[in-house]
Amino acid sequence: MPNFPISDVAALTGVSADTVRRWVDSGRLPATRDDRGRRRVDGAELAAFLRGDSDGDPDRHRSSARNRFRGLVTDVVLGDVMAQVELQAGPHRVVSLMSREAAEELGLEVGSVATAIVKSTTVIVESTPLRGERHG
Repeated sequence: MPNFPISDVAALTGVSADTVRRWVDSGRLPATRDDRGRRRVDGAELAAFLRGDSDGDPDRHRSSARNRFRGLVTDVVLGDVMAQVELQAGPHRVVSLMSREAAEELGLEVGSVATAIVKSTTVIVESTPLRGERHG
């Protein structure tokens, strides 16, 4: 099972390394120390922690879509009929095409906060090892 150094956990969760250290120090996120004394987080423990964090979302069970990205609207291009809306949600850039009417009804404009809800029949997942990832 992979385990990750604090810097990789921070990159995966979109928070600072200091925040990850606080999670570990408070006991919210289990970690062990490697032979050099550096903290490492087991991949399965991190996954369980992240699943648990989403339980506080009051809208989570109101839809069958489970992929939600809350972020800042960074671009809105309005056409005669359609609109292209770009959202930056942490490290993720999400682009949506919708009717112009929907974009206007939602009040989507650059600088507003929105949530992209993604439901798809095809999702491609690639294995992307991080610099500090170690198996074994």
